[in-house]
Amino acid sequence: MANYVYTAVDKTGKTKKGNIEAPNEEQALSKVKAEGLIVMELKTETMLNKELSLGGKKVTPRDLSVFCRQFVSMVSAGVTIIDALGMLAESTENATFAKAIAETQVDIEKGDSMAEAMARRENIYTDLLVNMVAAGESSGDIGTAFTRMAEHFEKSAKLKAMIKKAAIYPVVVGVVAVVVVIVMLIVVIPAFEDMFADMGTELPAITKAVVAISKGLQSYWYIILAAVVGIVVGIKIFKRSPAGELFFGKVAYKMPIFGTLTVKTASAMFARTMSTMLAAGIPMIMAIDNVSKTMTNVLFKHAIEDAKDEVAKGVPLSEPIERCGLFPPMVHHMTRIGEETGDVENMLERLANYYDEEVEIATQSVMAAMEPMIIIVLAVVVGGILAAVFSPMLQMYKDLGNL
Repeated sequence: MANYVYTAVDKTGKTKKGNIEAPNEEQALSKVKAEGLIVMELKTETMLNKELSLGGKKVTPRDLSVFCRQFVSMVSAGVTIIDALGMLAESTENATFAKAIAETQVDIEKGDSMAEAMARRENIYTDLLVNMVAAGESSGDIGTAFTRMAEHFEKSAKLKAMIKKAAIYPVVVGVVAVVVVIVMLIVVIPAFEDMFADMGTELPAITKAVVAISKGLQSYWYIILAAVVGIVVGIKIFKRSPAGELFFGKVAYKMPIFGTLTVKTASAMFARTMSTMLAAGIPMIMAIDNVSKTMTNVLFKHAIEDAKDEVAKGVPLSEPIERCGLFPPMVHHMTRIGEETGDVENMLERLANYYDEEVEIATQSVMAAMEPMIIIVLAVVVGGILAAVFSPMLQMYKDLGNL
């Protein structure tokens, strides 16, 4: 599946921008036209036009959770939906989200249901939220739908925050290490070069290597910088391709230490989203479809998409979940128990609570394991440079002592 950015005009002549996911450009065009829009421009999504289509700042799970909580509070206090959206549009700090809320309010005033108005802005509101709101409108209990979604987004935000926390430390230390090494190679080593030359003795191999690296960095820094930028951009482009998604998905799944965190995070997201959808009365097939879209790892995404096809044929959900071999045994065991007792949503909610705690523990374990590893790598690199600097000096003092 690829992402496409479109510019279109609706029946009132209003210009709309957004993005849509489809296997190819032809199907993407059909999807946009199916919404009653006249397509003016359609192109493959890039990092640049993605930001432009969103209007700049990304809407986060935290933004959505606050929106849901505040909406429920206002509606419960007797405020109409239209007035509540108007107040939320004024009070929301994220300009992108505030604009989307205001547009949603306008569409509802024109006669759209809230779910229909939100569905028009699929780059802002998730499919999960739209389907929950539609279910709430059908049952006449939209407040409960928003309450459940607030809890879901809060859990999702907490989950992402824990994973981000685990990644920040090694990234920061890694950047500091690179800066320290570059400074030593550009500033410290050149200061010793003249002294090394005056010694008139054979320099150790490690010193020769470090001096050569220092000279290369000073003479060809622009080539090295361009190569690094090219590699980073190339990796990002490859990562967005189907082959790249599959490659990095396998790496994340099999990588020591991080693999466990990947599996537990996917299990928590699967259980939480399925539980939320089923508890709101969303049909099983639609619920599974929404779950697949929340998966960040393509291996789990494909596994759940395959499960959806099997469930559509009458196979219990627990069976394809077990056969895919990606999830821990507890996931399919708890799902099977829920299917046998007719209480899948509650079993999945318990499973989600369990894996939320497991993700937190796994995150702490990753951080605990990364700290000494990073320190060791940093010590080896900096120690090697220091050894290159002081080895000739020690050899010179030793030679002087033998005179």
